[in-house]
Amino acid sequence: MSYHRELEEKIADQVAEPRHFIQVLLGPRQVGKTTIAKDIFDKFKGPKVFISADDPGLSESQNLAEYWNLLREKILAQKKDGLLIIDEIHKYHQWEKTVKAYWDEDSRKKTKLKVIILGSAPLLIQKGLSESLAGRFEVTEVPHWMYEEAHQAFKVNIDEYIYFGGYPGSLNLINDENRWKSYIKNSLIETTISRDIMLLTRIDKPALLRQLFFLSCEYSGQILSYQKMVGQLQDAGNTTTLAHYLELLSAVGFVKGLQKFTGSKVLTRASSPKLQVYNTALLSALSNESFETIKQSPEKWGRWVESAVGAHLLNKLMGTAYKLEYWKEGPYEVDFVLSLGKKVVAIEVKSGKKKESLPGLAEIRKKHNIHRALVLGPQGIPLSEFFKMDLEDFFKN
Repeated sequence: MSYHRELEEKIADQVAEPRHFIQVLLGPRQVGKTTIAKDIFDKFKGPKVFISADDPGLSESQNLAEYWNLLREKILAQKKDGLLIIDEIHKYHQWEKTVKAYWDEDSRKKTKLKVIILGSAPLLIQKGLSESLAGRFEVTEVPHWMYEEAHQAFKVNIDEYIYFGGYPGSLNLINDENRWKSYIKNSLIETTISRDIMLLTRIDKPALLRQLFFLSCEYSGQILSYQKMVGQLQDAGNTTTLAHYLELLSAVGFVKGLQKFTGSKVLTRASSPKLQVYNTALLSALSNESFETIKQSPEKWGRWVESAVGAHLLNKLMGTAYKLEYWKEGPYEVDFVLSLGKKVVAIEVKSGKKKESLPGLAEIRKKHNIHRALVLGPQGIPLSEFFKMDLEDFFKN
């Protein structure tokens, strides 16, 4: 069963429970949040209302209040639990005040109502949740699609997944690569930057934010200091601004700046980030080269494979206590360090068939207490197995 299907069943089970709750689904654009919610909505047998702020005329709080009252009337008339699903809630003006007021009133009156909130602007939604709805909700993070579900739904093979990534809305277009790239650029990248970041968060240097995103995709899988970023970006300002913008790009599921594994929290925060996309579609859509051209270059293809591995790990650890970092000391480097508490697993990615030495793994074992050291690729765990693994599998002896 796919990860997103398991997530849907988990939430559906919660909806079936006789209790009053708010479930919040947060995640990047076009990763399946609305599909999950609509499936749950269609199967729900009691009174229900599904509204979206993207529908014409439904972006005002009074519209939200009207639909909430309409559902209350249905619940009273049918004497059954009700379900309210609100999509793209961050587009409603002062949504958090409306939800708090109505939720608290329903709690006092013991109205049997379950609420599911969806949003693709996590920074804005989390602010509203923490300021107005503290203690009233549960958050579920919805990640990008994994290989297994992309393969099941669209029959993509591993190489196609590594290059084209896991946006389900785009995978029917991969036979026309130019059209696919245009879709990713216009429907995902531009929409996310212009609507989910710039319209909802104060950005003093919008051109810099775009430049940083393009640079981060270009250097995915590489360690790049903030000083070097300043040198490559126009009007970069200070490193604090760049670090903040990188956090915004991470919040919308675009690019993460992985920190160096050191064992010291202070040193970790001060380290140069290793740039890592959440979905290799972003890397490929901005490339001037084609799928076949990239595959024919072992060096370039190795970068795509490493980025796909990092993206898989990042999406798997959403909503968990696992941490993903990298390690580097002098000439020695390890691609990824996955940790849970004091248990640490070092992961090296080798996409080539030629056997290579692994000095980084040997060196990190000398410096740190490593639970396991793993190699992914032809020299170790095949990618076909890796993409099926859960995070806890990495920690088994």
